[in-house]
Amino acid sequence: MNRRAARRTGWNAVGLLVFVVAVFPVFWMVSTAFKTDDQINALTPTWFPTHPTLRHFRDALDKPYFWADVKNSIIVVVFTVGIAMVLAFLAAVALSKYRFTGRKLFIILVIGVQMLPGAGLIIPLYVVLARFHEVNTLTGVILVYLTGALPFSVWTLRGFIIGIPKELEEAAMVDGSTRFGAFTRILLPLVAPGLVATSVFAFITSWNEYIFARVLLNDGSKQTITVWLSYFLGTSRQTDWGALMAASTLTAIPVVIFFLLIQRRIAFGLTAGAVRG
Repeated sequence: MNRRAARRTGWNAVGLLVFVVAVFPVFWMVSTAFKTDDQINALTPTWFPTHPTLRHFRDALDKPYFWADVKNSIIVVVFTVGIAMVLAFLAAVALSKYRFTGRKLFIILVIGVQMLPGAGLIIPLYVVLARFHEVNTLTGVILVYLTGALPFSVWTLRGFIIGIPKELEEAAMVDGSTRFGAFTRILLPLVAPGLVATSVFAFITSWNEYIFARVLLNDGSKQTITVWLSYFLGTSRQTDWGALMAASTLTAIPVVIFFLLIQRRIAFGLTAGAVRG
């Protein structure tokens, strides 16, 4: 019993250490955003701001294109997540419920696409988008983000749908429901937690993406918030750390709000895929 308690204490200590390491950068970012310039540039680190200030937040908000780029990021994320969830759900249903020629090959391709490095796709995607005049447009960025979000979403949702017993839909059709009625009343509500959990991945990935947005968008009024965040340089070409940390905090707020709104669904969704009826 003592050995078991000691082992549990050891694992708790390891978990606490991992938590501290993961949370410390976020703490330092938020703390620095409220520090004065003297505290930020001091040789001795200041853990907590002794005289909190909002000046860095005002400096960040005064930067050009902030609100325009926030709007652009919201547009890109909403369309990327919405389109990805609809297409991925329909593809996952087809892959898990039906047998057709090329089904296994399609599944292999879905897995293979996820293994491709994103940086290696920048030039081919840029060439394709330039041919169709979609460079420096939000539509082009949405299409690029979909190429990354769809494979993972299809694969994840397929696991959720496979875990739903087909007898439930058959019982609904025996009771007089149509196939579409069984789809909307039985399958869709049961896979809803999976949709929520998958949408979190698509949301965070699209909101935080920088490389593709930086390459494809060269107009300040059309860029996303992560590209706007990269332009925090002082008059002497040195980084304005206070404004940068304040801007980073502002950029992280939508992700935190989105997570808080659906956190209960996330916890259930991450475990629902492992349940087998």
